[in-house]
Amino acid sequence: MPSASLDTPIGPLTVDARDGKIFRVRWVDDPSGEITPELQAAVDQLRVYFAGELETFDLPLHVDGSDLQRAVCDAMYAIPLGETRTYGDLAAELGVPAQAIGGACGGNPIPVIIPCHRILGASTLGGFSGMGGVETKVWLLRHEKAAGLLI
Repeated sequence: MPSASLDTPIGPLTVDARDGKIFRVRWVDDPSGEITPELQAAVDQLRVYFAGELETFDLPLHVDGSDLQRAVCDAMYAIPLGETRTYGDLAAELGVPAQAIGGACGGNPIPVIIPCHRILGASTLGGFSGMGGVETKVWLLRHEKAAGLLI
């Protein structure tokens, strides 16, 4: 499986591709295989994102998982940079319980690119399954100038 890594302010990230699509981002430095065009595009776009100059990722993505997992990832991917939603917002949009949204956010296989960090609790930050936990979520939200309550 081809993968490419880069150092970021939130730790090393490795992007994995399969069949011409990005299917996973991991918090490790673990590149392997040849760098494919989609991996190069992902690394380039992540660098621009962390430099504060990218608002929208434009990459071929594939989310492994249930229909609900894919629907939640699609809904998160549609949230513009600098904006947030609550678990309840997504639950109402998709017609499922908020707890199901939380589980799907925690199972997001492509964090940062699919911005699960933009999902907040009604009165809390909610969780974050990436390396560094909620501190990383706060860093990403500040980086995006989102959720003025955090600044």
